[in-house]
Formats: sequence, C-alpha cells, structure tokens
Amino acid sequence: MAVEGRSGSGKSTVADRIAAELRAPVVRMDDLYPGWEGLAAVVPLVRRWIVEPLRHGRAPCWQRYDWDLGRRAEWRETPVAETLLIEGCGTGAAELRPFLCALVWVETPPEVRQRRLAARWDAGVYAPYRSTWSRQEDAFYAENRPCAHAHLTVDNGTDLPLP
Repeated sequence: MAVEGRSGSGKSTVADRIAAELRAPVVRMDDLYPGWEGLAAVVPLVRRWIVEPLRHGRAPCWQRYDWDLGRRAEWRETPVAETLLIEGCGTGAAELRPFLCALVWVETPPEVRQRRLAARWDAGVYAPYRSTWSRQEDAFYAENRPCAHAHLTVDNGTDLPLP
C-alpha cells in the first residue's frame, strides 16, 4: 500500500495511522531518495529494493540515504508482513502502481502545506531546496498522475490533526 502526496500534505501522519490500524511496517521514501534531486531516481530503487523482493516472498532490503553525509549508508531490512506501507512522494508512480493493493492520495491546499513545512523541525535544512523539490513534484505528478489513480483520497486540508 502506498501513501502519496506533496511535501507537507500529511503523508507521514496518515501512513502512521494506517500502519497502526493494520499493524504494518512503513518504509519512508525520505530514507530512500538519493538526495534533493532524487525524486525520479528513487522509483527504480523502490521497485528493485522493495517491490521485487516482496513479489518473491522475500524481505525488502534497502540502503538508507544519509542526508547529513550526502551518500548511501547502511542496508536495512523490512520484515515481510501481510501489508507493507510505503510513504512519500513517488510511491504512486505508474511503474509501481500495478504492485500496490491500494494507493492513498493525501490532498492538502498549498497554503496549509507551506505552513506545515515552515513549522517542521528540519525547516531550515529543507528551505533552500524547497523550490528544487517542488519542481520535481510538479514534473512527477504531471507525468504519473497518482491522484487520478488513488483508491482513496484523504482531505487533509486543515491544520488540525487527523482524528
């Protein structure tokens, strides 16, 4: 299952709630992107490291990206479970959708997303890259249109926590 949406939309919160209900592990795309220019590059990695092993009954093994060092770090393994959630921009890629049991799109107005991004603990780190990342999101969403293929859309357009 994938939880997809733009930066600041509340994907992590939605994924955490779903994971708690399903008792499912979560793989975060933030651990996989190969840097600030890595949205398009992460999709084949997700297929190779997450999807293909699961298709063959094996545990996904993936190499974490160390944002401080700007390079790949240790390998991690996610246990095989009835449901695995993958959360982040890029999870609704056309290449990945055939392997998903469900795609959740988190819809949030731009002004709410911007407030959330500014309030994050890592806002100072993210701020210089916001426009770079936003352009990648624009290109990815224009090409892949995950919101049009979502099984469920979560309207997360307030600053209130989800129930």
